[in-house]
Amino acid sequence: MSKRFNIWFLALAAVLVSRLIGMALFPFADTTEPRYAEIARLMAETGDWITPWFEPGVPFWGKPPLSFWAQALAIKVFGLSEFSLRLPSWLATLAMVWLVWRLAKQLWNVHAALWSSLVFATMALTYISAGAVMTDSFLALGTTLTLVSFCLVMSGEDGPWRWLFFIGLVIGLLSKGPLAVVLVGIPVVLWLLLFKHEVASLRKFPWWRGALLTVFLVGPWYLLAELKTPGFLDYFIVGEHIRRFLDPGWTGDLYGSAHDQPKGMIWLFWLWASFPWGLVALVGVIASWFAGRGTGRIRLPLSHPGSCFLFVSALAPMLFFTAAGNTLWTYVLPSLPFTAMLIGRWISDMDSVRLFGMRPLLVGLVPVLLTVFVGLTTAGLIPFKTEKELVSYYLQVRKPGDSPLLYLDDLPFSARYYSRGTAMEISEDDWKELRQRDGVRRFYVAVPEDWSDREIAALSPSADKVLRNRRYQLLAIETPVRNLQSASNADGALLNDS
Repeated sequence: MSKRFNIWFLALAAVLVSRLIGMALFPFADTTEPRYAEIARLMAETGDWITPWFEPGVPFWGKPPLSFWAQALAIKVFGLSEFSLRLPSWLATLAMVWLVWRLAKQLWNVHAALWSSLVFATMALTYISAGAVMTDSFLALGTTLTLVSFCLVMSGEDGPWRWLFFIGLVIGLLSKGPLAVVLVGIPVVLWLLLFKHEVASLRKFPWWRGALLTVFLVGPWYLLAELKTPGFLDYFIVGEHIRRFLDPGWTGDLYGSAHDQPKGMIWLFWLWASFPWGLVALVGVIASWFAGRGTGRIRLPLSHPGSCFLFVSALAPMLFFTAAGNTLWTYVLPSLPFTAMLIGRWISDMDSVRLFGMRPLLVGLVPVLLTVFVGLTTAGLIPFKTEKELVSYYLQVRKPGDSPLLYLDDLPFSARYYSRGTAMEISEDDWKELRQRDGVRRFYVAVPEDWSDREIAALSPSADKVLRNRRYQLLAIETPVRNLQSASNADGALLNDS
């Protein structure tokens, strides 16, 4: 057992450490990561820990601040970089890996626990989200902590788990809001309906004191957020938690666009998110169904209380989002710890069957593929939707009197982040007014990559194409300077007027 433990521990450590490579090397790509990264950067820069800001003067009401708190704190401690902003998600994933190991060990044995944690860490969505600037990792940490605590307490554990149940709710409510309560409530209620005799064991939890603790830790921020920017509660509670999911074409999103998907798409997202293990398990279920016998046969775990709780916990996010029209594959993440424990138990019992030889390949599949993708992207062999290179070039060549970096009609989030909030979006009418100003030596304007030479010449006959990426061409446009004093103040004038 000691040798096996060492092998699995080293494999798990290698998987988790390999994710650090992409965290440090991979640029932020539009739209999710740089959008959240810029919100965290503004929080660290302004010191406003109550209201996340979408941009100066525009509050971000789409999510509570826990993930932004963690990312802004990482900036304060480690400096501004892709790695520091991604580190909190990696730590949240590390905590979930431990929770998976802890519950699987309690329900079965160390062997099953090791496989469960390894399966969870090498699922596609787990591995990707572990090194991404997202809020979903914190929601999943909260729901996982609450549900693991519930299962442990109901199976006889005592001590801090009774209180960690409520701490998990706090994490969920401060990372994604009331959705956390729903994703926790569905499996708990379903399980109690199946095992009615367990209802009496609910008295093990300090319900009144735990509820007061939750309100004490969560309530002040919600109240302060509404007082500081009135309208937050209506948008966040009603809009984000009711209209978004009931209306597939919901147009109330202030910060992006609705993700219109066919109803039930969340189940296909589960296959994608749990790859390769979910697909392997599904094939195993189908094979067992037709074979009707064999070592690898899978049965629905409804008779054993612990396994049944994992089953309903794994199903809960898909059950909730089945009728929703606005869904993303990241919504599956709270399901994966419990999916992994069920699959890990099955995998751990298959030493004598054909799948045994495939397990190392399955463990390494996602980490190797993503690490290779990171390497190819970093080497420039795979084009990527990021403005890091373009913004870096502008910052290197700009001189006093040059304009801020201007994007015509559309400012990508990655340009906003990498320019530290100085890049500006302008319209063609804005451009006509700006080019008439005195005091700007050179304009830097990013236009769509597919613009023809004729369109560029219409914008300015003196435009010089200095850089090109997947989406934009960067133009340097020289202008005669009639007022050298105003040239030295050009940046400030443009920013203030805009």
